[in-house]
Amino acid sequence: MAKLGKRYSEASKLLETGHFYSIPEAVANVKSTATAKFNETIELAVRLGVDPRRADQIVRGSISLPHGTGKSVRVAVFAAGDLATEARNAGADVVGADDLVTRIEKESFLDFDIAISTPDLMVQVGRLGRVLGPRGLMPNPKTGTVTNDIGKTVAEYKAGRIEYRTDRVGNIHAPVGKASFTNLELIENVAALLDELVRAKPAASKGRYIRSITLSSTMGPGVKIDINKIRVTDEDLALLAS
Repeated sequence: MAKLGKRYSEASKLLETGHFYSIPEAVANVKSTATAKFNETIELAVRLGVDPRRADQIVRGSISLPHGTGKSVRVAVFAAGDLATEARNAGADVVGADDLVTRIEKESFLDFDIAISTPDLMVQVGRLGRVLGPRGLMPNPKTGTVTNDIGKTVAEYKAGRIEYRTDRVGNIHAPVGKASFTNLELIENVAALLDELVRAKPAASKGRYIRSITLSSTMGPGVKIDINKIRVTDEDLALLAS
């Protein structure tokens, strides 16, 4: 624990206290402070001006990041017949119908990261609400995980599609890649997620919507992003690509 504290302190010294960075600057700083011996996850934390206690101000959805997350995702699918075959062909790790529901109920099977269901099986899957709900695994139409377009949905989640949702105080935390990603890949992922959150702004949200943005690696300090500089210009991308 002492080593972690020292590494964190040394990384923090590289950042200018009280300074807010553009997205390209923040990415560069986070990568420079990701010094752990493993491939750290890069996470974006956004504080939104919403009241998550009100149903009409919950921000929730999913997005396919341009470059994925770098994480291997296990996908479970509740489907039968041809759609079950489609799920397997698309790369689903676990596929079943009533048998999968029973396995989760009786054996506490939860060896998956995402659950997708066809609409016709949601009556059975609904029995698992107390198990899947608290773990964020319950299929939901708002995130596109209740669908008959099984093959496409499985492929998207295997490629790095992520779900996002405000927590009880209005924050969203989401992975946007790995420290091994290039600066350009991370910048495009961060920009895509921020654009998605702006698009998902509830009509009932009043006042400033995005309150703060922080980018960090698993073991590194948070880097504050200037909320007035969340648009990445073509010039920024051209400079990075050159």
